[in-house]
Amino acid sequence: MILSMTGFSKAEINRKGMKVTVEIRSVNGRGLDVNIRSPRSLSDKEFEIKDRVKKMLNRGSVNMNIYTEADTTNKEFNINTELAKGVKAELDQFRKDLKIKETVKLEHLFTFSNFFIQKEAEVDAELEWTLTKDAISKGLKLLVEMRKKEGSNIARDINKRIKNIHNILKSIEDDEVDRIPREREKIRQRIAQVFDNDEIDESRLQMEMVILADKLDISEECVRLQSHIKVFYETMKERASNGPKLNFLLQEMLRETNTIGSKCNDATIAHKVVNIKEELERIREQVQNVE
Repeated sequence: MILSMTGFSKAEINRKGMKVTVEIRSVNGRGLDVNIRSPRSLSDKEFEIKDRVKKMLNRGSVNMNIYTEADTTNKEFNINTELAKGVKAELDQFRKDLKIKETVKLEHLFTFSNFFIQKEAEVDAELEWTLTKDAISKGLKLLVEMRKKEGSNIARDINKRIKNIHNILKSIEDDEVDRIPREREKIRQRIAQVFDNDEIDESRLQMEMVILADKLDISEECVRLQSHIKVFYETMKERASNGPKLNFLLQEMLRETNTIGSKCNDATIAHKVVNIKEELERIREQVQNVE
């Protein structure tokens, strides 16, 4: 199974007058790096939050934002009576000084909002943490689902390219059947142009051609490349996503492909090798985002 390291999720839990929102973003990374932004009241829970993330994710750079919001409709208010009395007295004196007949009314005092003292509602720490845990669990599950979906898209693209590589390699192996005899004949003709046929040491010639043919032979590299392709397929089907292993196999596949290109001494095969390397590069770009 292929899991992408890229994803986003948002989860909200609203219960008993409190709402907790968790947003999680993840991108590719070499290991697992978790960054958390949360209210100060949850600062002592950071290690536990990271442990919860590690149980669900193996790789990626993860940013988690946690927002808590308590219901403010039931906040208590007190009136600063002494301040209200002082303001009332000042307004009465002001009215007398300006000889205003209108008396100071309650509605006049209400224009001064600093009479009202709002008591902050106490946050239920236990409820906040319970809701936070639930929101984190929900958010992580949604994130994993998104990473699975993206991973499926990556897998489809990789499978298509691996199949193409397999077909190109099979074509190279078919070309290889006729290539070595053809190269031997070329060598014989070149030698014949330099020496008369009577002067050619046939046994020495055969030995030299065997040595040269061994240098040109790419059958072992083709077999190893096919083996790497098979293991790559099997790794993609494993239950756990294994991006590092896939990346290692790609390096081995590229190494064998480069060797085939350097040994083939054939324009047709060399062109096919270039096509394989192009597909491997595209796969490598995809694998960089696999968990």
